[in-house]
Amino acid sequence: MKRILSLLNRVFLFYYEGFRSMSQWGRRVWLIILIKLFIMFAILKIFFFTDFLDKKYDSDKEKSEYVREQLIN
Repeated sequence: MKRILSLLNRVFLFYYEGFRSMSQWGRRVWLIILIKLFIMFAILKIFFFTDFLDKKYDSDKEKSEYVREQLIN
């Protein structure tokens, strides 16, 4: 466990130091990337990718049957 925490700490410090020493241009690019990811996963999911299976089926078994049939056909 201690080894894993040490590894995670080193990975965190690697990225933390990388972002700290990054140029202003690099920070802006990362900000744009993060905004785009937020738009893709949060906003588009809410409006365009509704949970079709939850609306149409009640149980997990029915959902799995539907997915299986769609994959086979």
